[in-house]
Amino acid sequence: MNAKERGFLLLTSGLGVPDRKPLTVAQFRTLARRMQTAERPAETRELTLEDVVACGYDRTMADRIVRLLEDGFILDKYLLRGKKQNCVPISRVSRQYPLAVRKRLGLDAPGCLWTKGDVALLETEKIALVGSRRLAEENRKFAEKVGYEAARQGITLVSGNARGADKVAQDACLNNGGKVISVVADELCNCPLTENVLYLSEEGFDSPFSAARALSRNRVIHSLGFATVVAQSAVGEGGTWRGTTQNLQKNWSPVFCYDDGSAAAIELAQMGATLIKPEELSDLSALQSGTNSFL
Repeated sequence: MNAKERGFLLLTSGLGVPDRKPLTVAQFRTLARRMQTAERPAETRELTLEDVVACGYDRTMADRIVRLLEDGFILDKYLLRGKKQNCVPISRVSRQYPLAVRKRLGLDAPGCLWTKGDVALLETEKIALVGSRRLAEENRKFAEKVGYEAARQGITLVSGNARGADKVAQDACLNNGGKVISVVADELCNCPLTENVLYLSEEGFDSPFSAARALSRNRVIHSLGFATVVAQSAVGEGGTWRGTTQNLQKNWSPVFCYDDGSAAAIELAQMGATLIKPEELSDLSALQSGTNSFL
C-alpha cells in the first residue's frame, strides 16, 4: 500500500478508535477539490499544517486533517486486525477500486471501500436491486425473479443485504448458482466468508450499523451496476425512495421500477425511471442499452 492509499484510509476511516473523527463524505470531497488546485508538497515529505492552511482551511480544521494523517501506527494495527478477519481495504486510488463508482460518483465516491470475499466480482457485469423491507407478495416475487434472472444470465447482483427485497433477491441469485455483491451498513467483520459473495462497506470493517451508514451506502449500490431495478418503494419515505430519487437526480445509473401500479412507481416514472414488467427481465443486459456500464 503506497502513501497515497494510506492517506485515503487515514482520512476516511475510524480505524476502530471510538473517538476518532474521520472526515465526512462532504469534508473529504472539499479537501479533494482544494488539493487538486493546490501546490502539492514534494512526495519526499509529509503534508504539513501550513500546506493545509494554504488550501484555504482555518488552523483548527487544518490541524485536524494533519493529526488524522499522523495515525500511521494505528492504521498498521488496524490493517493487521482486518487481515486476520479477511477484511481488506481498497482506496479510491487503488487499481481494484470499482471504475463505475469512481466515474459516476466522482469526488463523492467513498475514499475507501472495505472488502470481504471474492474481490474479482468487482470486474464482472453487474446489476443492482433495491426495494422495501416489507414487501407485497407480487413485489416479493418480482425481487426473487430479478435474483434468479441475474444468476441465469451470469450477471452479478448488487444489493444491500437488508431484509425484504435485498435478501429475497440475493437468496434467489445464490440459490441458483449466481454471484452477489452485498453493500452492508453494519460490521463487515461479522459477515460470513461465503463462496460467490463479496461484501463491501465504508468507514471501517468493524463500524456498527447506523441509519446514516445505511443511507450513505445507497450511492454505492446504485453506481455499481449498469442499471438499478426497484422492486418496491414508498412515496417520500425510506432508504429505497431516497436512494432512487438521488440516483434519478444525479444520474448514477438507469433506473427501472417494477410497474406495480403504486403511487411510488408512478412518481418515480415521472422523475425519469422506466417502468418494467416481470417478463421484461428475461434479458437484463438490454437494460444497459445506450449506457456506459463500466462493467
